[in-house]
Amino acid sequence: MRLFKCSHCGQLLYFENTTCEKCKYPLGFETNKSKLLALVKQENDTYTLYNDSKSDHYRYCANHEHDVCNWMVPQNSETPFCTACTLNHTIPNLSKPEYVQRWKAIEFAKHRLIFSLLQMKLPVLSKIVSPEKGLSFDFVADESKDSSQRILTGHENGLITLNIAEADDIEREMARKAMDELYRTVLGHFRHEVGHYYWDRLIDGTEHLAEFRKIFGDDRQDYGEALKKHYAQGPPADWNQHYISAYATSHPWEDWAETWAHYLHIMDTLQTASAFQLSIKPEVARKSDHLEVELTEDPYQISDFTVIMNMWLPLTFTMNSLNRSMGLHDPYPFIIYPEVIKKMAFIHRVCNRAKS
Repeated sequence: MRLFKCSHCGQLLYFENTTCEKCKYPLGFETNKSKLLALVKQENDTYTLYNDSKSDHYRYCANHEHDVCNWMVPQNSETPFCTACTLNHTIPNLSKPEYVQRWKAIEFAKHRLIFSLLQMKLPVLSKIVSPEKGLSFDFVADESKDSSQRILTGHENGLITLNIAEADDIEREMARKAMDELYRTVLGHFRHEVGHYYWDRLIDGTEHLAEFRKIFGDDRQDYGEALKKHYAQGPPADWNQHYISAYATSHPWEDWAETWAHYLHIMDTLQTASAFQLSIKPEVARKSDHLEVELTEDPYQISDFTVIMNMWLPLTFTMNSLNRSMGLHDPYPFIIYPEVIKKMAFIHRVCNRAKS
């Protein structure tokens, strides 16, 4: 995530801000400029960009009225929804206040996902535009008390389904413990499931498929049987030497999706760190520890993944140390071994070649 400031008063902003807390100007995210900008209200609920005499006229995305989106659409847009919200196929029942709050958390995470994909210059198409190759989201609640009919989070042919219970901190933590996971977040779910979508778009049937099979394994093995075996027998004892998570061992598709999710964790967090120009120089570390780093480069502009990992390892040690000082869990409780780094480097190459 990049760092934003109010174009009216210079106040630093969070990506989700709709109003500058200092000067009170309304704010909106403009996708072509990739900036969160101060706005000047005009007639008919349209806005122009502050201090831009040639500014086009914009409207807020239609979902702004629900306080879940601060992105703008051009006044003459064919859709009232922004680039991120036009991907929605199903949203929760807004007559239920608790569902609205869950949807807000979901949209905040989804907008961060879409921002990252745009930074990566990957194709982001709605199924409205491309039914066969597009992307869409169903945000659905469990309406039945029958556990056998529980909504499962997953992906199928570009449609990502998310059980909105994942936006409830207590329910998500219960699921994390039940699944014996180190890490479970709404944004992590989005990154994992969109990994399946981009496997279809970037790997399947492309020049990258043969190399994928060498690195991740043969995707042609029966997926259903592989999952049954995984849940019955569990992961190999040495799984962490070869995979980013235990679930990644179940099938090459899941290995790709889990590794892809962590790749996005790394890229987005490093971009935030570079926006703050962080400098890490542990006072007791030796140079041979390789923990000194100047985080000044945007990782999306770096082609060599080795450079990215050399930035990431000191940052995670720092983040984990800070959290422990607050009595909190490590934000990144993972050790990345060379074989997993090789998988991430492959993803990085594929994404760089796919830039639109």
